[in-house]
Amino acid sequence: MAEFSQKQRKQRGSEGLGSVVDFLLANARLVLGVGGAAVLGIATLAVKRLIDRATSPRDEDDTKGDSWKELSLLRATSHQHPQPPPAALSQPISLVSPSPSAPVEPIPAQSQTTQMPQLSSRAPLCLTFQEKLLVFERSHVIIPEAHVTLVKQLAGDIALELQAYLRSKFPELPFGALVPGGPLYDGLQAGVAEHVRLLAPLELEPDLWSLVPGMDTVAKEPRCWAVRRTQLEFHPRGRSPWDRFLVGGYLSSRVLLELIRKALAASVNWPAIGSLLGCLIRPNVASEELLLEVQHESLEFTLAVLMVVPGASTDDRLLLAWPLEGLAANLWLQDLYPVEAACLRALDDQDAGTRRRLLLLLCGVCRGHPALVRLGWSHLTQVVLHLGKEEVAWTEEALGDRFLQALEFLVGSLEQASLPCHFNPSVNLLGSFREEEIDDIGYILYSGLQVPESLL
Repeated sequence: MAEFSQKQRKQRGSEGLGSVVDFLLANARLVLGVGGAAVLGIATLAVKRLIDRATSPRDEDDTKGDSWKELSLLRATSHQHPQPPPAALSQPISLVSPSPSAPVEPIPAQSQTTQMPQLSSRAPLCLTFQEKLLVFERSHVIIPEAHVTLVKQLAGDIALELQAYLRSKFPELPFGALVPGGPLYDGLQAGVAEHVRLLAPLELEPDLWSLVPGMDTVAKEPRCWAVRRTQLEFHPRGRSPWDRFLVGGYLSSRVLLELIRKALAASVNWPAIGSLLGCLIRPNVASEELLLEVQHESLEFTLAVLMVVPGASTDDRLLLAWPLEGLAANLWLQDLYPVEAACLRALDDQDAGTRRRLLLLLCGVCRGHPALVRLGWSHLTQVVLHLGKEEVAWTEEALGDRFLQALEFLVGSLEQASLPCHFNPSVNLLGSFREEEIDDIGYILYSGLQVPESLL
């Protein structure tokens, strides 16, 4: 019944509006002629159609096409070129010269200055997306050199203080030299100097420890490794200072993390160290990682302390003590950053490409959107690496096209909830994402493909 009433009201409204249209057209013929009446009729019918569309309820089928996953529809519409303006509109308008027979009255000087129309300055040219991308790079991606120098100085001083503390607090544990590093040191940090890695290597006895791939353990984790204690029959437990962290015959990253976290939160006199270095240092007790928040009068950044097990002398593999869950809680996570940075550098050196600049742009965009922050440096690096070996131009002139190509690759990966690791395809870098996170990120990137400037 309600639906019938709604249709009746809609029909009456259409009839009333139709009568108004007929009245306007009938009178317009008398005043405007046939041509003017035709133009007025088209405009009036267009308004009527807009009113009908706004007042009619929307079908469910119309909303099904709004999914961000319909990438094919998006790309089909985005490649349509805009129609050029009519030739009549592009022609210059000539000024009408006054008739020579008409008398020209002199105008006072004062009235000339007041009545003379002001010539407007030339309107700014519309920037292309490529130009807008370069402007965004200069304003939101490039870090001031003074900030980089200050962060490196503070990170180096904190590393020396923390190394002295570890040697005095745990003299029996042989830690190597603490070395700060990360994207900021390799020119791969975008926007602000907000994150620095501080590697604390464990000096293990090579004849007492061996590395076991995570797929060979009960956890079946392709990116993790187990550090197994060997030769227990010849060198019983206790011969190595690291035996205190053994769990089931394996060096436990979880036990070591708990010990160091408690020490950093309760035993280190951070106020004294901060006053000595001219900054404020606070351990992040809410995080499961070993994070130190450093606040200076001109900037802030986070120092991530990473316990590292280096590989063999012929292997550049690094294993991190990372807060893992489940059966992998005692395993060590393989650090992909060194190989990722080296691969990007090698690809760019081959063709003087802009892959690292593309990575910085993607990092700068994601850092500016709350929903996109979940895409970390490693995710975006893997996207660039997947695209990096394609036979396409990597010049600065093609940077905008590569940016859009990276967005499209990301949307496709989110649609499948799969981003395979470039170095180990069995590792899905989106495996830890929740469905809600994937939908939020996918919607923003899908909208960004339609209007790329909205992401800048």
